[in-house]
Amino acid sequence: MHDIRAIRENPAAFDAALARRGVSDASSGLLKIDGDRRAAILAAETAQAEQNKASKEVGAAKGRGDEAEFERLRALVAEKKAEVGEMNARAKELDEALTDALARLPNLPHDDIPDGADEADNVEIHRWGTPPEIAGAKEHYDLPAARGLDFETAAKLSGSRFVVLRGAMARLHRALAQFMLDTHVNEHGLTETMTPVLVRDEAMFGTGQLPKFTEDSYQTTNGWWLIPTSEVTLTNTVAGDVLEEADLPIRMTAHTQCFRSEAGSAGRDTAGMLRQHQFEKVEMVSITHPDHSRAELDRMTGCAQAILEKLGLPYRTVVLCTGDMGAGARRTHDIEVWLPGQNTYREISSVSVCGDFQARRMNARFKPEAGGKPEFVHTLNGSGLAVGRCLIAVLENGQQPDGSVALPAVLHGYLGGNTQITAEGALA
Repeated sequence: MHDIRAIRENPAAFDAALARRGVSDASSGLLKIDGDRRAAILAAETAQAEQNKASKEVGAAKGRGDEAEFERLRALVAEKKAEVGEMNARAKELDEALTDALARLPNLPHDDIPDGADEADNVEIHRWGTPPEIAGAKEHYDLPAARGLDFETAAKLSGSRFVVLRGAMARLHRALAQFMLDTHVNEHGLTETMTPVLVRDEAMFGTGQLPKFTEDSYQTTNGWWLIPTSEVTLTNTVAGDVLEEADLPIRMTAHTQCFRSEAGSAGRDTAGMLRQHQFEKVEMVSITHPDHSRAELDRMTGCAQAILEKLGLPYRTVVLCTGDMGAGARRTHDIEVWLPGQNTYREISSVSVCGDFQARRMNARFKPEAGGKPEFVHTLNGSGLAVGRCLIAVLENGQQPDGSVALPAVLHGYLGGNTQITAEGALA
């Protein structure tokens, strides 16, 4: 959410920033609504003052026996009371319209991110590891060792874009999530958190899923929303709060089920488990002082990269251009893991700094230690990592000529000492 006062003060700068995201002349409509709203508030206040003045004079006119003046003033009181009600209702209506208009606009990009139309204009900023040379590399769903990926049964139960994990696949998936959580808690200092996966409208609005991305999420018949990511729940833990500056930063992680309709992905990644309606993710969220949020973005990016490095999975990190960045972000780092079966890098984590964009929607603030009015916190979120996509990467990068899959050493302890998945699909 944007600050209408800042837009009033410098509409040209606001328009220039949003123009980088393909939104033109955004300020004029907002300032028109805001001007009408402020005029309605002023009219209500003026009418209220006139009503109060007339109310005081009614008794005096009655006491003087001036019946004509008494009736005039009484009629004026009634007229101004009606005008106050009308103008207050108008101001409320315009305030809601302004809030809705502001809520539908994307965040302002940082000055240092590249301009561009789509992912082709993203800029690589880091690369780690060497992609393995695998003759005839297979995708995860074609590997003999991955016979525990059951898409047919999932389709019978739920339709397309679901999977049932059996045996070694289920255990590897669980091990990956456990390994990620342990690393983030023990080495990165994040607080492990378990959150609901059903939330109210306010929580989805707070992190920007509503109203702009309604079709991307699932809603139950009684109004709850299934979370698309635990960014929603973790970030909203501070909604409406006024925190102590000394308590910042707040760093959290959670492993949850996530649900997405994939409304805009028809025909994309339909095979395998790369793009699912239901999936699991280990999420990272930080609540920070405004002065420290940019540095926190780099720290969180490093946390996600560390998971891949411990797993021995080659990756690259790109900064997203203005045309590919999510609506709530000011700067985003995408981490893309190497998938031999596709012979390319694919996104496995997206780490974003949102500035005060979400905090304004949630009314999440902190009290400066030096005194003064509460200020809005800054929020950040990032995958640390998407568990299913990590499983894909482990399978594809570890595939062997005999059909087995060699498992990363850091997972052996989570898998009972087993070091591979055989071509028959068993841990060994």
